[in-house]
Amino acid sequence: MEEALVAFVKEYQEINGSAVLTFDQPPTPLEFMRACVHPNRPAIIKGAFDHWPARTLWTNGYLCSAMGESLVTVAATPNGYADAVTLDKTTNKEYFAMPFEQSMSFEQFLSYSKTKENNNAYYISLQNGSLSTEFSALEKDIEPDIPWCSEALGKSPDAVNFWFGTSDSITSLHKDPYENCYAVIRGQKTFVLFPPSEYYCMHESVYPGATYAPNATGQLSLIPNDPPTETPWIPVDPLTPDLDRFPRFQYAQALVITVNEGDMLYLPAFWFHHVLQHGDQGVIAVNYWYDMEYTNTLYPTMGLLRGLVAEIPKKERHSSITDTNIEPNTFTVLKINQ
Repeated sequence: MEEALVAFVKEYQEINGSAVLTFDQPPTPLEFMRACVHPNRPAIIKGAFDHWPARTLWTNGYLCSAMGESLVTVAATPNGYADAVTLDKTTNKEYFAMPFEQSMSFEQFLSYSKTKENNNAYYISLQNGSLSTEFSALEKDIEPDIPWCSEALGKSPDAVNFWFGTSDSITSLHKDPYENCYAVIRGQKTFVLFPPSEYYCMHESVYPGATYAPNATGQLSLIPNDPPTETPWIPVDPLTPDLDRFPRFQYAQALVITVNEGDMLYLPAFWFHHVLQHGDQGVIAVNYWYDMEYTNTLYPTMGLLRGLVAEIPKKERHSSITDTNIEPNTFTVLKINQ
């Protein structure tokens, strides 16, 4: 079975290659559907939001003035990784680690981010519609949807989210059940992408949940969730993968896409993504989540792959499969300029 799964991974790679489509201007709904949504392939769209007031207005000074004393939710971690598989050095146990969330003014967030208060990384990354719930003062500066995407999909966004972080904050490898239009308004983001067909390579497993909280010295430490929780997540760092521990990752083939200021990334549903960011004054983005279409084959195919991988005996899952007749990819550690 493993040989068949590796052949499935490599066939997709051979058919699609590593090219990423770039639109020099926003596509028509038909172009977008044909070139991106139907084949489930990412793309860069230039000029998609040049007309937004946010493109010129969203300086730190403007944002502080617009937000005033309104409180925003800020995620704090000691290592920059929120929602990530993390080894707790105290217990020598791995957890799905969630950030310590604090409410503060936007101005205080900027101060904490600049000074790295308590040696922590601070990230505005609240999801599920944070633009309308916490950043409504900024809604007038952008559009409520992406018109050509809404028309192509026949629906409005399920959620619009506001993101603000620094190079200290990194998003660990994961997938989302959304068609994602990701607009980088300031700074630069680098997405390390893998298609859904490479689920076999990801070594997804279930981890007990823990949340960062201040200890007696004010430093953040992991506290196991009570009541206990479990979360399926990907433990592999695609930039420095441990191939002895995660041998199936040798068959993965990354697409590395840098989204520059003023560009939009279309990230298709269920694509695995690891995200880095860089910007001297902080990185700002807004993304539009459109619910994926559950009636096509993508959703049940992911369920099938998860089921098949779960059926591989543990002894085989945690060992190399180079005894098959299929050659692994020549793996090169990715080097990302930050």
